[in-house]
Amino acid sequence: MAGRWIDHWDPEDAGFWQRTGAKVANRNLWFSILSEHIGFSIWTMWSVLVLFMGPEYGIDAAGKFFLVAVPTLVGAILRLPYTFAVARFGGRNWTVVSALLLLLPTILAAIVMQPGTPYWVFIAVAAVGGLGGGNFASSMTNINAFFPERKKGWALGLNAGGGNIGVPVIQLIGLLIIATAGTGAPRVLLGVYIPLILVAAVFAAIKMDNLTSVKNDTGAFRESIQESQTWVMAFLYIGTFGSFIGYSFAFGLVLQNQFGRTPLEAAAVTFIGPLLGSLIRPVGGTLADKLGGARVTFWNFLAMVVATAVIIGASAIDSLGLFTAGFVLLFVLTGLGNGSTYKMIPAIFRGQARVAIAAGADEGASYLRARRISGAVIGIAGAVGALGGLFINLAFRQSFMTTQSGDTAYWSFLAFYVVCAVVTYVVYLRPAPVDATAPRAAYAGV
Repeated sequence: MAGRWIDHWDPEDAGFWQRTGAKVANRNLWFSILSEHIGFSIWTMWSVLVLFMGPEYGIDAAGKFFLVAVPTLVGAILRLPYTFAVARFGGRNWTVVSALLLLLPTILAAIVMQPGTPYWVFIAVAAVGGLGGGNFASSMTNINAFFPERKKGWALGLNAGGGNIGVPVIQLIGLLIIATAGTGAPRVLLGVYIPLILVAAVFAAIKMDNLTSVKNDTGAFRESIQESQTWVMAFLYIGTFGSFIGYSFAFGLVLQNQFGRTPLEAAAVTFIGPLLGSLIRPVGGTLADKLGGARVTFWNFLAMVVATAVIIGASAIDSLGLFTAGFVLLFVLTGLGNGSTYKMIPAIFRGQARVAIAAGADEGASYLRARRISGAVIGIAGAVGALGGLFINLAFRQSFMTTQSGDTAYWSFLAFYVVCAVVTYVVYLRPAPVDATAPRAAYAGV
């Protein structure tokens, strides 16, 4: 696939950006969102398919929590190679390929979704569904290269938010099918997505571009894994995106097993949290552009502690209304945190570039390194962060197996958010040295 290649790309040049850069970058952004949106839908389709799996399937609550954990794990692992596929093949080219790969889990699920299918077959097909999880990493890495620093929070937030909306959209379609055709028609859901996958691939081929400056940048990965900030941001992203994707997979099952909701009743509520969390993600990026990503992330984690406490209280008094409100609030906060944490990544490495320049390093080379490393770190943080979804579903599985409720899991989530808030403050919000060449000065204003 030869693709369309752009040899000169300098978004930090205001003249270039105004003349041609903004138009090209925005076009690539919108069609990247389309492909990533479908990828998220396919990645999380098992959160909907388990609602079609009644007693005749012979799978208990613990088995269903494990089933939805499998694509979460596979999607997290695939985010690493997907990140570097952009440098190897080009952003436009890989978007086409990654979109077409989504046909595989969709068609396989359509074949096996019926009572009597062995559990291990469901596990294997759910694992293939993890292909959809990789699309996010390649999309974010690609879009990061197109936009200037001052626009990254908005662009990355919009790209991720538009992709995240794929979660509530497939849940809404599932709700419509359950309400009209019943739980015996899961193949209708899968039939809807096959033509949408083809549409996304065709538009990516026609409308998107590759950047020569990103190609074959394999050294960025080696440098990024040696950066301590890579792992700090990956840890924080477990708390934001990991929570979003984990709860997206688990919420319907929790409503069914803790509050006795029917599949239709659960589906009628499940989509609300992911929808609001997706829509507000660009707001998190925009707030981070204006107020600083670390400040927004810190207060957001404290708010997540409060929302989780509401959930724990609602569970104790068996209040479905309060429980649902607390969970929806938690979804909203995961969306805000998703936007603010991703804004932090390019800001951190641009801050390192400013420190290096103050110490005598070449300005152009320093800022080029910042763009290269931040793209790699976005992929690594996205991969590690997605593992949070696995941990959440395994925590729910263990909690329901041992106590028949999610209470133990909720307390573990609350404690983790406290740790995330502390890490954010200690690493990024403590007063920085006055000396502009001191290493910690890089994180002032992140």
